[in-house]
Amino acid sequence: MAGIAAIPNSGKPKALIYTPVGRDAWVARSLVDEAGLASIATTDLPMFASSLSDDVALGVLTEEAVRSSDLKPIAAWVSAQPSWSDLPFIVLTTRGGGPERNPAAARLSEVLGNVTFLERPFHATSFISVARTALKGRLRQYEARTRLEALGEGERRLQTALAAGRLGAWELELSSMALSASATCKAIFGRSPDDDVTRDDLIASIHPDDRDLVLARLRQTIDTGRDYSIEHRTIWPDGSLHWTEVHAQLYSDRYGSAMKLVGVCSDTTVRKTIEENLRRLNENLEERVRERTKEVNAAHQTLLEEVAQRERAEEQLRQSQKMEAIGQLTGGVAHDFNNLLMVVLGNLELLGKHVAGDAKATRLVDGAVQGARRGAALTQRLLAFARQQDLQVKPIDLAELVSGMKDLLRRSVGSSISIETILPATLPPALVDANQLELALLNLAVNARDAMPDGGTLSISLRDAQVAGDDGTLDKGAYLVLAVADSGTGMDAETLKKAVDPFFSTKELGKGTGLGLSMIHGLAVQLNGALRLTSELGVGTTAELWLPATEQRPERVIEAELPVPQAASRLKILLVDDDALIAMSSVDMLEDLGHEVVEANSGAQALELISSGQHFDLVITDYSMPGMTGAQLAQAAREIYPALPIVLATGYADLPAGTDIDLPRLAKPYDQAQLAKEIAKAMASETIQLLRSGSGARGSGPPLPRVLSGAQRTL
Repeated sequence: MAGIAAIPNSGKPKALIYTPVGRDAWVARSLVDEAGLASIATTDLPMFASSLSDDVALGVLTEEAVRSSDLKPIAAWVSAQPSWSDLPFIVLTTRGGGPERNPAAARLSEVLGNVTFLERPFHATSFISVARTALKGRLRQYEARTRLEALGEGERRLQTALAAGRLGAWELELSSMALSASATCKAIFGRSPDDDVTRDDLIASIHPDDRDLVLARLRQTIDTGRDYSIEHRTIWPDGSLHWTEVHAQLYSDRYGSAMKLVGVCSDTTVRKTIEENLRRLNENLEERVRERTKEVNAAHQTLLEEVAQRERAEEQLRQSQKMEAIGQLTGGVAHDFNNLLMVVLGNLELLGKHVAGDAKATRLVDGAVQGARRGAALTQRLLAFARQQDLQVKPIDLAELVSGMKDLLRRSVGSSISIETILPATLPPALVDANQLELALLNLAVNARDAMPDGGTLSISLRDAQVAGDDGTLDKGAYLVLAVADSGTGMDAETLKKAVDPFFSTKELGKGTGLGLSMIHGLAVQLNGALRLTSELGVGTTAELWLPATEQRPERVIEAELPVPQAASRLKILLVDDDALIAMSSVDMLEDLGHEVVEANSGAQALELISSGQHFDLVITDYSMPGMTGAQLAQAAREIYPALPIVLATGYADLPAGTDIDLPRLAKPYDQAQLAKEIAKAMASETIQLLRSGSGARGSGPPLPRVLSGAQRTL
């Protein structure tokens, strides 16, 4: 039925029925249903009254059921209806609805208001016709409510806009010259919000020299319909002089007759005062014109510089917001892609073992593995751009790092390009991830090589710099600037703006992914630094990595070799992952390694298995799971078995803020060798801690029945 969607909270209109005698209730419900309404039957009048609401489209009553009843609750609800609402009622009567035959009908009419009396016996089509007519009227009421709400919302937005612009609103009825003005409008004319201001009051407050012009413009607008716009002086009740700017338009009815003027006004005293002071200064101080001109020019230049600075800041903000949005999107895509690649790599690796004797199948599997690994490398670049890669940040001597890469850089750029380095030995260390920075430097060198197809010079330099305050991209502090400059083709301004966008590349198809600069940008931001590019067509490009400096000295870490078991015994492993494909692939890899695997598809299910008393030598859990994350599962499991080895598998680099747990990490996608290595490391680490503590379990939880038995035998 047309218009049903206008009824709130329901796709079908509702009819509230109170017909307690005989077959009336059954008949009424049947006819109501046939009329296209959902029937709601009530057993008594209080229930009928309490069920009345805006959702009800029609009320059906029998006269004899309410003739001697207390109708005050119903009358109270009817009288309290909002202005748009007039709920229709159908009263089934045996004596008609006229006061001559049925005086009691007058009482019901007064109580119910919008009531239709239907005399029994009646034909079903009569009831259905009356019900549908009442429903149409109710639907029009809902439409009126929607329009009223829209008008109210528009009025609120208008008032907000007027308040934001410090504009006063006014209306002048042309027939009666009655004026209505907002509080802001009254204040612009020096009146308080409570003052009763008329048109004559405002006309009288206009400066005598401007009054005739104002009246002439008003008459011109009324006669011609031309927009009213004027600026005049106003004398406030306290005698002070002010300037007022007024704009208005003529409002006409649908027949074209002028009804009223609707306009706004604003106080322009400050601006006019400044203009007047300047005018007087120019008139009275001609001898200082030249000096004043210089000052005005200087102020104008300052204003232009401020405007330019603001435009640059706005552009930086837009660029930052764009890159942040793209980073979030690419990070999520890369994470999901990691999961898919993990399934592909795991299954291909196991499949390779089954087709070891088939040369063609082995070649096909190896090709698929290589393609999947290239996809994994691509996701790592996406995660780098999204600032979700795993970083090992330490104090690093950048001069030493660059010097150690000279041979690699020479081989990468070729013999046609000469490399120049400026590496001061007195610079402080920088807080960076050495491996990722080496990859970034290599990317910049390769980009420079591609920009110099006929050869040229690649310059790599280091310098220190200070940032005095927050410049929009860098916090205040000391930085080291690693600059890579080439003498290649360069980029124009439009290309430079898109240079760090993911998948944007000026190289020909198949020559690049468009993720090199995106990865470097993400790395710099994740290190609390910045990537700054400058370029000029035909001159070359300079890429500067601004990296935070530190007073800490680089550490020479000698990693102690931990005894790692040569071959782990058969372990009972609990694998937790909400993705069925990943779980299946991981279970197959673990079983292929000779372990017994129990699979759980949620943190809650895994915790139930651990709490049930089953013994597990190791838990491998995904981090990102609905309901309970892997970190939450690990915390809950450690409360039961403090020494239970747990490995956290995740495609993200950093866990969310507030995740305070230190667990071995298994980066997705992983292959069987990485899986076996992490299992061995986790078992060896837990065994060493147990042997050092001299107990079978750490903490105060229940003892672990058979923790790391195979690893202990190896040690």
